[in-house]
Amino acid sequence: MNPVLPGPDGQHRCRWCLATPDYLRYHDTEWGFPVADDRRLFEKICLEGFQSGLSWRTILDKRENFRVAFDGFDYRKVARYDERDVGRLLADAGIVRHRGKIEAAIGNARCACEMVDRHGSLAAWFWRFEPAATGVAPEPVSTTAESIAISKELKRLGWRFVGPTTVYAFMQAMGLVNDHADGCITRAEVDRARRGFAPPRIADA
Repeated sequence: MNPVLPGPDGQHRCRWCLATPDYLRYHDTEWGFPVADDRRLFEKICLEGFQSGLSWRTILDKRENFRVAFDGFDYRKVARYDERDVGRLLADAGIVRHRGKIEAAIGNARCACEMVDRHGSLAAWFWRFEPAATGVAPEPVSTTAESIAISKELKRLGWRFVGPTTVYAFMQAMGLVNDHADGCITRAEVDRARRGFAPPRIADA
């Protein structure tokens, strides 16, 4: 199966992004571009956890509702949520109402606070796992040695809903790897963005 297809403008893109206009916008402007903003990183890893067992389309359709419900994914605010907030979120039809995932997001926010206090930023912590770039479009995979290592370490630190597949999807989206297919017009744009990106250094490195 050809991994790229022509989009509405005739330019070839990753096949998956042509399913919906929202996917196309997400693919062209977000997916794979490197991110150093802690709030965006926290949001994404939370949303990947909520996606578990669902499609990304479901989560993308609800993303703005999630942002409102979770105070813009300000992890310091989310870390202070209590059982009343859990109840509020379980009653919010605009998000995925799964108690385990909601409680995990709150617990993960508390873990995020501890990591930032210790290491300086979430970005510094995650980007130290960036694999060496090969310059070659990768074969599709769902996990890598790096995603397995991140998952193992996050779980050790108390995070939940952060399995290796979830973590690899996070890495793809946040630009730790460039998984745009060979021939996709956005692959070269992401490569340029990654070359000009300077990951923050971890505070205790």
